[in-house]
Amino acid sequence: MMALLIDLDGVLYDSDKPIAGAVDAVGWIQEQNIPHLFLTNTTSRPRSALVKKLKDMNISAAEDRILTPPVAAARWLLEHHSGPVALFAAQETIEDFHGIDIAGKDQSEVAAVVVGDYGEHWDFAELNRAFRLLMSKPRPVLVALGMTRYWKAEDGLQLDTAPFVMALSHASGVEPVVLGKPAKPFFEAALSMLEVAPEETIMVGDDIRGDIGGAQAAGINAVLVKTGKFRSDDLGGDVEPDVVLNSIADLPDRWATITNV
Repeated sequence: MMALLIDLDGVLYDSDKPIAGAVDAVGWIQEQNIPHLFLTNTTSRPRSALVKKLKDMNISAAEDRILTPPVAAARWLLEHHSGPVALFAAQETIEDFHGIDIAGKDQSEVAAVVVGDYGEHWDFAELNRAFRLLMSKPRPVLVALGMTRYWKAEDGLQLDTAPFVMALSHASGVEPVVLGKPAKPFFEAALSMLEVAPEETIMVGDDIRGDIGGAQAAGINAVLVKTGKFRSDDLGGDVEPDVVLNSIADLPDRWATITNV
């Protein structure tokens, strides 16, 4: 049986509003016992908050069925680096950095600078603090919690993680280690959690590069939905989705076609 990787924001909901038909589609997926994992670049809230948010929309999901960049980053840091970590992401996500020593703002030497969705906390002082840490000796590693360019908030499009990571990388000369979509290791972590092969898996997302391009680079077929951040000019570019749906609500009726692509 094929497995599913399902993006959250823009696929199941927009901000705090469920997308029409999404609840029924997920219910159908679970009734069919289709192996699935919720895959998100969200770094503004921990998995426990995502579980609650989904529950409030009548969608059931356990924490271990949600893969976020902080979870992937914590695993990677524990394997590759020791020492304090400067976290430029929502403080609520600290609970997902199990076993990691989070540095205080007064520390001048760290093992890693981790950048996620920091939202309105970014200002010149904070961006420069991250830059100075990256310029210290020995040089820390720059970890990007995804490389999403922007996302759709309730009041319109907003900058996401990638622009700030690129600015810091350009200024410091430190190449980022990406642990979120569209990086291949992130998708590989999802496959490992589901214990499936790429050719046995389908990604459903609204981001033509982060979801579709990233999944395809990992050997996974990808379905683009015309909700969330989708724009008409996403079609006909250098990234071509395997299937296009109006929304995830169409997935049950199109399942036979999708799995035979």
